[in-house]
Amino acid sequence: MLPSHDRFEYSPITGRPDFTWPGSRRLAVYIALCMEHFPYGEGGLGIPYSPGAPHPNTYNWGWREYGNRVGGWRLLDLLSSHDVPATLLLNSECYDHCPDLVAAYSAAGAEIVGHGRTNAEMPNSLEPAAEREMIREVTEAIQRVEGSPPLGWMSPGANPSPVTEDLLAELGYRYTLDWPMDDQPVWMRTGGGPLLSVPYPHEVNDVPMIVHHHGTAPAFADMALEQLDEMLAQSEHQTLALGITIHTFIVGQPYRLRQFRRVVERLGELRDRVWVTTAGEIAKHYAEVEPAPSAGSSGHRSAHAGA
Repeated sequence: MLPSHDRFEYSPITGRPDFTWPGSRRLAVYIALCMEHFPYGEGGLGIPYSPGAPHPNTYNWGWREYGNRVGGWRLLDLLSSHDVPATLLLNSECYDHCPDLVAAYSAAGAEIVGHGRTNAEMPNSLEPAAEREMIREVTEAIQRVEGSPPLGWMSPGANPSPVTEDLLAELGYRYTLDWPMDDQPVWMRTGGGPLLSVPYPHEVNDVPMIVHHHGTAPAFADMALEQLDEMLAQSEHQTLALGITIHTFIVGQPYRLRQFRRVVERLGELRDRVWVTTAGEIAKHYAEVEPAPSAGSSGHRSAHAGA
């Protein structure tokens, strides 16, 4: 047997219990918007725009900062004008760096998801005690400002450690976005009890598509639209959840924003058939219709087990 994470078992989507989202809709869609901040002159800067340049890498740092000064505001205007809530994946350092921007998203009804202190700090590079302290600091920072703790988590760099899920459950989180392996939520086993994995896009995500694969702005918008329309057709057979991930400094660039507007407008056209929501609402509804399995069982029940 190959090594396993032991969080859940394999489960074909063709054998799942049937359920629906609110309003008897079969497809739920959320937009994950990443808001990040990096230290200047030291540490990692995540995905490079000018690889190999020594610190201080002003060019790379300024690229990220554009998202906090300009791109994030433009995206907020676009989403708000079409009544599309954001699932805000937040580096908690943004509360100190660009508090006005975070407050504006919160006031617009965004769900705040823990996304580390800064994307320069990867959980998979930390010892368990240091990772626990990092998650605790992020949780307390969000609770202090928003009045309630976050229920969802996305690791910086999408790079959780072997114990991240255990720590999340221990610290009161309800779901994670770190596992892009399904089009339905999946219950995971952890040392702190069940934790829900909500579908998160590995490909319909502006980092791999635009930065890593050099995709164009129209191509990214076309990808998101094709994903949306195809999953809407597939949802006639299984209820599905679709995430679309964007970053303030990538899709927040004007020429990309202009193309992404097509995606937001299409969501508006489909509101009678699609539940446009947040990752947290997806997790909450799924936990109500498909409660966590008992200890020792797989992450999905079979269709024969009943809904």
